[in-house]
Amino acid sequence: MARIKLDFKGLAPADKIIRAEQIVASLTGNPNFPTPNPPLAMVTNAINTLRTSIVDAQKARQESQAKTADQNRNEDTLDQIMRQLAAYIENVSGDDEAKIRSAGVSIRAAATPATDPLTAPSGLSATEGDHEGEIDLHWNSVKRARSYIVEHSADPPSDTSWSQSQVVVASSATVSGLTRGAKHWFRVAAVGSVGQSGWSDPATKIAP
Repeated sequence: MARIKLDFKGLAPADKIIRAEQIVASLTGNPNFPTPNPPLAMVTNAINTLRTSIVDAQKARQESQAKTADQNRNEDTLDQIMRQLAAYIENVSGDDEAKIRSAGVSIRAAATPATDPLTAPSGLSATEGDHEGEIDLHWNSVKRARSYIVEHSADPPSDTSWSQSQVVVASSATVSGLTRGAKHWFRVAAVGSVGQSGWSDPATKIAP
């Protein structure tokens, strides 16, 4: 017995409507199927009901997006007004903690400077750059780091072979002007308010 394939699986609702209307059109007046069950009028009604639902759902999504945008704008307005009010309370209170608390607000704890040393960058990798003699470096960012020192060494590296290549603020760098076909070594250290971290594990790459 031949089995029917509707081709409905995986279709979006709008595409199902198109497919269903094609089938209804093919069955309308078809002498091979004189009494469709369910009646084609019922199928057409189901098609129209789904079409209406699609339109209603689209309108609801648009309205929801508009209401969410309104909420975000109103939230930003309240945040700004409350910051202005907090500034007024600070100015009028004259650092009197009792006055500040009487306004129904709390007092921010004084920031304590970090004294722990920075951790050495990890995950240093070296890949070919976009141009000849270039190598791209990437590493994991270090918390509280303000910048990074990148050092380079010819092969093989030694305690005295390293020299500073550049200082960057992002956790990536591109080293250019390298000798093509030669192996190059790299290491990175983080720098912050507490000083410089130790050096990362080195990475090596042959310059393209």
